[in-house]
Amino acid sequence: MTPDQMEAGAERLEALAVRRAAQQQGDSGGRSASYARAAVPGEVDVTHGRILYLEDVHVSFDGFKAINGLSLDIAPGELRCIIGPNGAGKTTMMDIITGKTRPDRGTVFFGSTIDLLRHNEPEIAQLGIGRKFQKPTVFENLTVFENLELALKTHKGVRHSMFFRLDSAQKDRLAEVLHTIHLADAVRRMAGVLSHGQKQWLEIGMLLMQEPKLLLLDEPVAGMTDEETVRTAELFLRLKGQHSLMVVEHDMSFIAAISEKVTVLCDGAVLAEGPLAQVQADERVVEVYLGR
Repeated sequence: MTPDQMEAGAERLEALAVRRAAQQQGDSGGRSASYARAAVPGEVDVTHGRILYLEDVHVSFDGFKAINGLSLDIAPGELRCIIGPNGAGKTTMMDIITGKTRPDRGTVFFGSTIDLLRHNEPEIAQLGIGRKFQKPTVFENLTVFENLELALKTHKGVRHSMFFRLDSAQKDRLAEVLHTIHLADAVRRMAGVLSHGQKQWLEIGMLLMQEPKLLLLDEPVAGMTDEETVRTAELFLRLKGQHSLMVVEHDMSFIAAISEKVTVLCDGAVLAEGPLAQVQADERVVEVYLGR
């Protein structure tokens, strides 16, 4: 998560929403007519049953095709696991979704109306897509409580921040997130002394404070103990349904514990997709990723 990006983009996104609302009037039956409300935080149109939609996406870096005709979609509340060999395009796919990388061509929509290719990184975060990188990024010189309070979805202007006080609803939300991420007993501990797994949970909690609709999680259990991995699986299963999750991971036992549908990427495209048992039995997947 990048709080600095969210602070920088919040006011700009509000202004963009106002301008689009003023420019577009009339019926909103078509996709193009919906842009006025597409940029308003909190409004993601999932009436068509998909919260994320990528179609025929291509990205090349100096002639290397990192993403090569990638198409996939995710339903609201779904927990989708993404696996594949190194270099398959998993990180680049997340970069595209979050605005870090622009594709050469293709379609990337958040819900039915929000064209993510029209937005930059801070705007995409504000729209409701949170990303967690493999290495946890927390403020180690602040307490667990302070990290979560800092990540709270509020106006980030200087004047507002100087006089900010938690209201009862925000306190309840913070307590709820602390319980969800297994850190209620560590609320006053400095983030820097937490274990690796606890730092991972704290960063997930910071994302949850932003009330995202879609979470992108890159190798979340890498470096965790067995106990921490089990508790992380419990956490993700609790989040499923309340949020949509895309989980990139190599730990197949963890994938087995949380997955319903697995997508296998290879050479920048979908190689196979379906329940884990079906994917594991696919000869192409065995050949390029799982081994014999």
